[in-house]
Amino acid sequence: MAAIYIVLGIVLFAIVAILLFLNQPSFGRLPQGERFERISRSPNFRDGQFHNLESTATMTSKYSRWEAMWRFLVDKPEGIVPELPMDAVKADLKELPAGSDLIVWFGHSSYLLQLSGRRFLVDPVFYKASPVLFVNRPFPGTDIYRPEDLPMRIDYLVITHDHWDHLDYETVIKLRRRVDKVICPLGVGEHFEYWGYDKSQLVELDWNESSQLIDGFAVHCLPARHFSGRGLQSNKALWASFLLATPSLTVFVGGDGGYGRHFRDIGTRFPGIDVAILENGQYNEDWRYIHTMPQELGLAARDIGAKRVITMHHSKYALARHRWDEPLDNEKEAARQYDLNLVVLRMGVPCGL
Repeated sequence: MAAIYIVLGIVLFAIVAILLFLNQPSFGRLPQGERFERISRSPNFRDGQFHNLESTATMTSKYSRWEAMWRFLVDKPEGIVPELPMDAVKADLKELPAGSDLIVWFGHSSYLLQLSGRRFLVDPVFYKASPVLFVNRPFPGTDIYRPEDLPMRIDYLVITHDHWDHLDYETVIKLRRRVDKVICPLGVGEHFEYWGYDKSQLVELDWNESSQLIDGFAVHCLPARHFSGRGLQSNKALWASFLLATPSLTVFVGGDGGYGRHFRDIGTRFPGIDVAILENGQYNEDWRYIHTMPQELGLAARDIGAKRVITMHHSKYALARHRWDEPLDNEKEAARQYDLNLVVLRMGVPCGL
């Protein structure tokens, strides 16, 4: 009898520990109230969740999402992490030339854009790319920037979706008083309100919605083929790509996602895009529809039709099992095969656009 009570006590303790863990502020909050009412009217929301434009299985192998996560934790193939520290540089971002159009890449999918004198900070992750510190640890030499290293004023914080490697709680908390507006997909604004951002700061858009920011600046929220979620429930908030239209340049912020017809639709709708920033890395056949496979990178760039192409989602974390430097070879091969004007960034170094 005593053994039964011990087992029940262990089970109860585990349940309480899990609930306390999931109740941390960093997990955010599911949409509710007026926001949920707006979500329920979205053409992209049905059966209680958002859906991709095309039928999209999250996992395409015999493994479930949770089995794949377990394999990720225990399977460590050779070469997924660089042997030597990455060649990253810490620049003085408070002294950026105000009149220059430029990009500073912080590794993975985090970067700062300066366009026509305005600053757009995209998917900044300077602390944790997962709920726990021992998962998704940055490569040696890449963890060199913190929010205090950024320019004092960020005009627009752009979040493509709410996954941990794109939306870092501690980063956005520390930036709160320095950000003018947050541009995010529908539903992601719930996290920001929960974390103390004012509703007036949020530019929260559904696919194919647009917003005039200030004179000469506009943002268009566009589809991506991916999914969302920070806890146990998925797809309660939207994921997206964005087109930033400024007086000097139009920049496509691709976010995460697999190849699909939306790339060609975007290229047709917005001809002459100056720069396309595309996902390249963390791919696997087991999730081939929600991340861009190497052979599809050139197709996506071709369909967008941008004058210049930059790739992201690599060189800082090992979220998939391919070699860490494989995406660098993939972008060169795509550029050769599809005659792309590829811009290769050095991490941390401002690069003119």
